[in-house]
Amino acid sequence: MRRQDTSGRAHDLVLYGATGFAGALTAEYLARHAPADCRWALAGRSTEKLQRLRDRLAAIDPACADLPLLRVDSDDAESLRALAADTRVLATTVGPYLLHGEPLVAACAAAGTDYVDLTGEPEFIDRMFLRYDAKARASGARLVHACGFDAVPPDLGVHFTVGLLPSDVPLRIDGFVRTNATFSGGTLASALTVASRPVAMARAARERRRAEPGPAGRTVRAPFGPPVRSAETHAWGVPLPTLDPQVVARSAAALDRYGPDFRYRHFAGVRWLPVAVGGALGAGALSAIAQVPPARRWLAGRLEPGDGPSPERRARSWFSVRFVATGGGKKLITEVSGGDPGYDETAKMLAESALSLAFDDLPERAGQLTTAVAMGDALTARLQKAGMSFRVVGE
Repeated sequence: MRRQDTSGRAHDLVLYGATGFAGALTAEYLARHAPADCRWALAGRSTEKLQRLRDRLAAIDPACADLPLLRVDSDDAESLRALAADTRVLATTVGPYLLHGEPLVAACAAAGTDYVDLTGEPEFIDRMFLRYDAKARASGARLVHACGFDAVPPDLGVHFTVGLLPSDVPLRIDGFVRTNATFSGGTLASALTVASRPVAMARAARERRRAEPGPAGRTVRAPFGPPVRSAETHAWGVPLPTLDPQVVARSAAALDRYGPDFRYRHFAGVRWLPVAVGGALGAGALSAIAQVPPARRWLAGRLEPGDGPSPERRARSWFSVRFVATGGGKKLITEVSGGDPGYDETAKMLAESALSLAFDDLPERAGQLTTAVAMGDALTARLQKAGMSFRVVGE
């Protein structure tokens, strides 16, 4: 790995897609919490919208009145290359990433620029690994996808839990997610994009498995199985078809601390079995609708990108992920929890991920990485300081 010297670049951090719903929340978080000496900028397609956002940020912190505004279009590869070459870390909220994300990943991999996003799209992550992991390793770029509710709480929650368990023994961990949150138009668009491409998603995953070496002398599994009843959490667990278990498994494959034989399962935690059945049926219905283009367009139109829950609704939202872990004769229950997961906490997670890459003393790694592998304890500490809880709740 040959990390490029990025110290002479104009910006420490650029937020691309800053005027969207999640982007604006991330910008507001940075206005409140970025270090005073952080050289950051806003980027997007519309200078007028960027100016309006900057005015809002200046009301939070008058210093934001001088934030640079960078007009960049995701279809303009040359401008994206220039953007990546002039910043140390680039954070993007522009999705669906399968439609808009690749040129920016390519630009960062070539320029040795660290990259973070909010994607929950497994096909996108797999295709970016196949096309740009080797280039990023050569340039020293760290490409860290899924730096929001997908998949920071499970990834760092398992990392936190593993650190409390015996080493060099088989580990079994189940995660149970609970939340009362709603979602935005951008989230709906990404979910429909994922659900409409099952064959392409499976093909990308298969190609990655062939190309990516497994951990030498160790076993890592993230099986998708039937619902389970958890006595420890007093809930039914409905398997979640999200990318979170894949991310956890990649962290486990990269880090020997996860032991010689590691298994992780990921569930939605619900109190009553009929709710579990209804949730499974609802997910199946969404997948079926997504296969029919007119129906998919109709559903996508119910929420436009940029629309999202109100501040009042977000203030009432919460999430928790409980982890039931066993290893070496020890049993442990831990929890990661916080406020509104999809937006307020996701903005926090994306911003702190970018700030961690920009300013923390991190392991010398490059290529496509998970948050646990790239930032690990440093990002956990940042999120704890910012109000998210990582704690032991039982043994």
